[in-house]
Amino acid sequence: MLIMIIQLLIVLGALWVGSRYGSLALGAISGIGLALLVFGFGMKPGSPPTDVIYIIIAAVTCAGIMQASGGMDWLIQIAEKMLRKHPDRITFLAPLCTFFLTVLVGTGHVVYTLMPIICDIALKKGIRPERPCGVASIASQVGITCSPIAAAVVAFVSISNANGFDITIPQVLMISIPACLCGLMAAAAASYHRGLDLDKDPVFQARLQIPAQREYIYGGSATTLDKVIPVEAKRAVFIFLGALAVIVFFAIFQNALPAYDTLRAIKGTDPLVVNEQLTLTSDQLVKAKFHVEGMTEYFQKPLAMNLVIQIVMISAAALMIIFCKASPKKAVAGPVWQSGMVAVVAIYGIAWLADTYFSNYLSEMQAMLTEIVEQYPWSIALVFFLVSVLINSQGAVVVAMLPLAYSLGIAGPVLLGVLPSVYGYFFIPNYPSDIATVNFDRSGTTVIGKYLLNHSFMMPGLICVFTSTIVAYLLSTIFY
Repeated sequence: MLIMIIQLLIVLGALWVGSRYGSLALGAISGIGLALLVFGFGMKPGSPPTDVIYIIIAAVTCAGIMQASGGMDWLIQIAEKMLRKHPDRITFLAPLCTFFLTVLVGTGHVVYTLMPIICDIALKKGIRPERPCGVASIASQVGITCSPIAAAVVAFVSISNANGFDITIPQVLMISIPACLCGLMAAAAASYHRGLDLDKDPVFQARLQIPAQREYIYGGSATTLDKVIPVEAKRAVFIFLGALAVIVFFAIFQNALPAYDTLRAIKGTDPLVVNEQLTLTSDQLVKAKFHVEGMTEYFQKPLAMNLVIQIVMISAAALMIIFCKASPKKAVAGPVWQSGMVAVVAIYGIAWLADTYFSNYLSEMQAMLTEIVEQYPWSIALVFFLVSVLINSQGAVVVAMLPLAYSLGIAGPVLLGVLPSVYGYFFIPNYPSDIATVNFDRSGTTVIGKYLLNHSFMMPGLICVFTSTIVAYLLSTIFY
């Protein structure tokens, strides 16, 4: 037991140190933890989540190419037009815009251009910018569990299918999207009268007495409406949306996919004794791709959805390069592609480290936690949330923790219901979107507090995740 605890501390220590450095360090420093477990303690290494990594690479490549073509500017411009048309509703409309941008693109890093616009609209209307900015930053990350191309959703589907819970991407979205929208609207309602109005805030009014500060706050104007959007940029957006439509279509109608002969074990068969020293089960024969009459059989299996997403996304990226004048060099230098590659490294290191630890102590984990999760299956949501506080990636949380949850006997519908709880990294405000939002707010009302945890994202984040998880859990219970 002592060795088990020491090894757990190594895992947690690697995650903590990695989170302190941020960016690529999360995945790289996880490699140190992995090396200590494997070389120092002789643990059998787990498996890196290659399928999820390939999907992220394909999706962010496609989104990055669209950004390079100017298509992202068009989407931001459409959102800005709606926000400026209804400035008095900015606290509710801003999170909806950031949410759906993330749903479309699969990453929350597309909203940086929109954040200063949200702040500008709020200031011009006399609304405290903290109100829309805080919940809009939360919404940009909440949308990840609602995107058909996000790693968290695809990983949930593939891991669930491998563990006997047959579910598709659209079925996940039918639960997560309405649940997360309920959570966001609850957070927006709580933020509507948050803090003092600007004309009654003594700190803000004191800033206005300084001419340089007043000029900084009210002198500029953030907008994308003066940008001329070329026809190629709009064409790239339509190609991207078409790719999403194709993915959703095949996820719903998987019978339309090409099928191939696949080997599977016949349930209930006895082990095959090859010789006195070697006995093979039908599952082992399948893994070895060896057919034995009466123990294994061939069946038609459609093309896996993880491969469909990769093929469609890469093809769409190629079409944008050919027909939309999208520069691959510009895409690689853009924030969408770069942040996506950072996520790849983070998931690679974190998930591999976690899988190594949990796979070696699976029986011990089952003995310790089975009784708890049998009585309170929803309690796994607390585990997801706490792990996410350390891991700045919802996809990494799903890949690292979902197999353990299934091994503990938690039903698939329960895990679908608590999916929104994999977002907890707002708790410690070190995520790029939160830090950027603080910097974009010229009024200084969106803050990271003196005591670190009393920041502008805590209240909307807790309300959103708590409400979304409850609603998702109820919907999943009703429909599954």
